[in-house]
Amino acid sequence: MRERRLGVAVWVKNTRAAKNLRKFGTIHYISKRLNYVSMYVDANQLDETIRVMEKLHFVTKIERSHRHEIPVEYNNARPDKAKEYDYKQEKNQVMALAETLVTEESPVTAVST
Repeated sequence: MRERRLGVAVWVKNTRAAKNLRKFGTIHYISKRLNYVSMYVDANQLDETIRVMEKLHFVTKIERSHRHEIPVEYNNARPDKAKEYDYKQEKNQVMALAETLVTEESPVTAVST
């Protein structure tokens, strides 16, 4: 089973030194323009890892991700009436188009004289 990981944003002075962060977790993205590293760290060792990374000379600031705190299941979710209306209109248009295509493809009998 996979271990639980949490996201961390590490602000660095130079992105060349960011490769040294690989030993602390999985690097997801390195921004050269904004000088930060987005990475994942094991949840069990998060506090200890952050303490060690803060002591590195090229690290300026470390921010934890709060994504795991956001609820993803909603109790009072109501369907959007406007979207339902749009889907019904789209379905009616598709059905009308299909009917016209079927009538155009039907074989026409030619009367010969």
